[in-house]
Amino acid sequence: MSIEIIPAIDILHGKCVRLTQGDYETGKIYNEHPLEVARQFEDAGLKRLHLVDLDGARDGRVKNWNLLETIAGKTGLIIDFGGGIGSAKDLQIVFESGAAFATIGSIAVRNENLLREWMLQYGPEKFLLGADVRDEKISISGWTVNTEIRIFDFMEKYILAGIKQIFCTDIKMDGAMNGPSLELYKKIIDRFPDLHFIASGGIRSLDDIYRLEELGCKGTIVGKAIYEGFITLKDLANVS
Repeated sequence: MSIEIIPAIDILHGKCVRLTQGDYETGKIYNEHPLEVARQFEDAGLKRLHLVDLDGARDGRVKNWNLLETIAGKTGLIIDFGGGIGSAKDLQIVFESGAAFATIGSIAVRNENLLREWMLQYGPEKFLLGADVRDEKISISGWTVNTEIRIFDFMEKYILAGIKQIFCTDIKMDGAMNGPSLELYKKIIDRFPDLHFIASGGIRSLDDIYRLEELGCKGTIVGKAIYEGFITLKDLANVS
């Protein structure tokens, strides 16, 4: 399989949870020990981890850097970390705590100049840009604020600025287990064929992952399908 499967761990109150469509009221705890989950992913042969600080995303500053440090120190996983990165101090903490990539979303909309400063300082290759969309328009702040920014304009601007990796989540699909947003992802890949594009949201089976691979996605972030048992760790070990 040429597409990279990137499991997600979403942290809320120090525990591994999943939300549906970004609604904090829907949080379901899957494991109280995120390190244990990360080790299971590594044992299944996975190389990368998408780690999301939901407390940080809600409060506007990085909160769960200690768990990032623990997972980075006790596994060999390549970690992208996001949620609440809003200042130079936040970003420094994230990299010092062991993240290979900083996941950036809201700041790319709210403070483009600041993000460009960071890209000059650390290099654009150190950032994973998140494009969360509702009806092909960008949403920010944990999906609580909708904008009129078209996803294609947003992505093009940052690709021209040097960003190498972008993931896109169709909010309506996230956690709904109705399949990924194939039509949207095809439009993105057709428009930006050289982009390292990562699909996110709605994945419910290995078949969905194969479809994303056929489209040309370089990676896919998978969360709820693993936690609910639709895709097993054995499945992942067989295809990773």
